[in-house]
Amino acid sequence: MIYEDDVNESGRSAESPFAGSLKRAGISIDQREKIGQVVSVSGARVIARLAVRTPGESGGGEDLQIGALVKMATVETIIFGMVRSLDIPDMVEADDGTEVRIMEIELVGEGVNAADGGSIEFRRGVSFFPRLGDGVYAVSQEDLMQVYAQPHVSNVKVGTIYQDISLPAFIAVDDLLGKHFAVLGNTGSGKSCAVATMLRAIISSHAEGHILLLDLHDEYSHAFADCAELLGAGRLKLPYWLLSLDEIQEIIVEKSDNREVDRNILKDAVIHSKRVFNEGADEIERIGSDTPVPYRLSELLRYINECLGKLDKPTDSAPYLRLRNRFSALLADRRFDFMFEERFTVADDMEKILSQLFRIPADGKPITVLDLSEVPTDILKVVVSLLCRLTFDFAFWGEQDAPILLVCEEAHRYVARTDDKGFELTKRALSRIANEGRKYGVSLCIVSQRPSELESGILSQCNTIFAMRMSNQTDQDFVRGTLSESALGLLDSLPSLRTGEAIAVGEGLSLPVRLHFDLLPEDQRPRSGTAHFSEAWKVGSRIEGHVGKVVERWRRQRH
Repeated sequence: MIYEDDVNESGRSAESPFAGSLKRAGISIDQREKIGQVVSVSGARVIARLAVRTPGESGGGEDLQIGALVKMATVETIIFGMVRSLDIPDMVEADDGTEVRIMEIELVGEGVNAADGGSIEFRRGVSFFPRLGDGVYAVSQEDLMQVYAQPHVSNVKVGTIYQDISLPAFIAVDDLLGKHFAVLGNTGSGKSCAVATMLRAIISSHAEGHILLLDLHDEYSHAFADCAELLGAGRLKLPYWLLSLDEIQEIIVEKSDNREVDRNILKDAVIHSKRVFNEGADEIERIGSDTPVPYRLSELLRYINECLGKLDKPTDSAPYLRLRNRFSALLADRRFDFMFEERFTVADDMEKILSQLFRIPADGKPITVLDLSEVPTDILKVVVSLLCRLTFDFAFWGEQDAPILLVCEEAHRYVARTDDKGFELTKRALSRIANEGRKYGVSLCIVSQRPSELESGILSQCNTIFAMRMSNQTDQDFVRGTLSESALGLLDSLPSLRTGEAIAVGEGLSLPVRLHFDLLPEDQRPRSGTAHFSEAWKVGSRIEGHVGKVVERWRRQRH
């Protein structure tokens, strides 16, 4: 290798401390793999001058790419850094006329001897820094395997490393699930397939998992048909009596100046109906409007009618009539059958409902796919709020005996960054999981194509981010603001990522990495929501009576 000055500031040869080869923390340093020399150290950022190869010599930095790993040796450890930028400064030449090439390196971690003595244990952060004049070395495939695979923790393979497709990409299960994660990217970037790949990989090694997936477009029933409980049209049951007062108010009470009056009447009616249904129960006086116990709608409506009959002034009847009319409208609307179908005969089947939702026991199906595609848009946020609240409360009272992963597809639709009060319920429910869920064994996965529209407080609690292709500058800037300095160089490639590729950063991985998710078999991929125009428009519609069937479904509000 040729350097302009191969001597460090102390006057000693830069090669002298590590001449030939040495071993630190189970990793060999071979001088023949030297690719550069440290010329500046500032905190976690290192500037190194790249070596110039002489004819017939190996090494050098010609093959380096942004995001590549390099290593440096200290007295006790091996430091790993990620190449953040490569540069040829203008008008700068070495004494021999060769061009000076510079690489900027972000220090990301270090390797120390593992307990078994034969491998390394990678840990984030560095305790020893390189010195001026120290060498920078290429990493071997063996190095990468030990760093990316984290052999001392529970890992599952989800894909391959972009820089070397022969290297598997792993995620650390406990760190990924214990600290929340997000999958972000444009429509068509492969988000749903990435989610399916990760969930498949996790349950293949953890068959007794408990995963609740909120599917807004019926994409995943196809992907998990063999290993999931599918709750869609006709099978989805979330009885009204599970709703909190705030949630049922959002459905029943109109947003007007009379909202508080209507709420108070509704509260009294709910408490009365719950106590009537549970007459004889212990401490019945402790049953309140948010206590998850059954009650009959017929009793609630009877109470409202009874109150109407006791009024002295007809003008006072307006709030009671509003509530009664709203209930009557919901009961007549088939779209709400999953919630209001049981109006006369009511059973206390909360245990059955929760067992089905959270797969306890799993019985070979550790995932529940909840198809919400037919839930009316005007109450979607309430349904999501109910599911998130049930998840948190179940975990709170369950004392971590059955950790749960909640996957929120299209999260921007119900936890948007807006002052609209209509999002308050879901924001509150998801914020509790984001902020406190890990203490009680609830993990959160946020999936969204519009990260800049998400409530930032919730996304900031996701300690692992899989950023897939993004073309919108606002979304890119938003993602950059949530990630560490070491990943910023990688993020420059966000607009050019291929389908199925991601920049993965955070606690669930050893290091920030560009990876390609494994491609699942056709029968295990989420159903694409895109129509095949070219095929359909060649042959035309050959479905006899197609329009008539559409009209019939439209009117019945059922597929």
